[in-house]
Amino acid sequence: MATSSQGLGFRNSSNGGARGSQLGQPTRRRLPSNTIVKFVPQQEAWVVERMGRFSRILDPGLAILVPFLDRIAYTQSLKEVAVEIPTQSAITQDNVTLELDGVLYYRVMDPYKASYGVADAEFSVAQLAQTTMRAEIGQMTLDTTLAERNTLNHNIVNAINAASESWGIACLRYEIRDIHPPSKVVEAMHSQVSAERSKRAQILESEGARQAAINVAEGSKQAQILASEAEKAQQINLALGEAEAIRQTALAEAEAISRVAKAIRGSDGGEMAAGLHVAQQYVEAFGKIAKESNTIVVPASANDISGMVAQALTVFSSVTDNQKRQSAKSKPALVEAAPKGSPS
Repeated sequence: MATSSQGLGFRNSSNGGARGSQLGQPTRRRLPSNTIVKFVPQQEAWVVERMGRFSRILDPGLAILVPFLDRIAYTQSLKEVAVEIPTQSAITQDNVTLELDGVLYYRVMDPYKASYGVADAEFSVAQLAQTTMRAEIGQMTLDTTLAERNTLNHNIVNAINAASESWGIACLRYEIRDIHPPSKVVEAMHSQVSAERSKRAQILESEGARQAAINVAEGSKQAQILASEAEKAQQINLALGEAEAIRQTALAEAEAISRVAKAIRGSDGGEMAAGLHVAQQYVEAFGKIAKESNTIVVPASANDISGMVAQALTVFSSVTDNQKRQSAKSKPALVEAAPKGSPS
């Protein structure tokens, strides 16, 4: 196996692209020797020089080399490569020092540029990723850095691609793995989170108390409305019941009076029986005066029961005579109003 200082920083096809040294120190790589007949592995590109000058790039498969004139100077892997970015310090826009690390994914797009455009592609891309990440974080505050990792990763990828285009390398993506703020900042953030949660808890509790008070007031209002409507319906029902009772009482009294009047007119001794009944009620009412009131009204002839009865009969006779006269006056008017030819 021949070695060459021109192969610094590039992979040997025998180890599948594994890199064993740390970033920052370019290492010598073993390159395939010229055995005239060579087989290039898949997803690799071998750069051949003839007498010290670039000759061609060998594609995967069979390759024939000229002895002593052709030499394999570089081997480039066309696979996607993941490079670990070590932990580094960065200062945010609000002067907070952060410790960050990440992973960079890139691929060799042009083997010629990757071989002759840069001494160590992997080392250069890693250093570019670190400096770009510091520059991007310096433009963002701590809260923005923690909340917008995707935006930060996208900006880093764009900045690396703009710088590595001349190297024949394309940065596919960059992922920040861990962000470590200072311990005091972490404690302050925890206190802020606790305060925010306490604030939200108090707000939710006050909102619950407010809603409960509103619900109680609404319930009391509805209860009072329903109670008033029930009382109103009850009063209406009582009034209707009293009105119906008065109406039925009046109808009963009218019916009773009508039947008494018919009984008096239809019998020979009806008027005398009515007078006797009136006299009886008069005597009974006089007997109840002393029991129902402290004030006693005594008639002038209280010791003359016969005189009291005669007086009651006189009143009844007077009322009866008045009714007869009224009936006699109304009867001719009814006769005159009757049509001619009708029986009188």
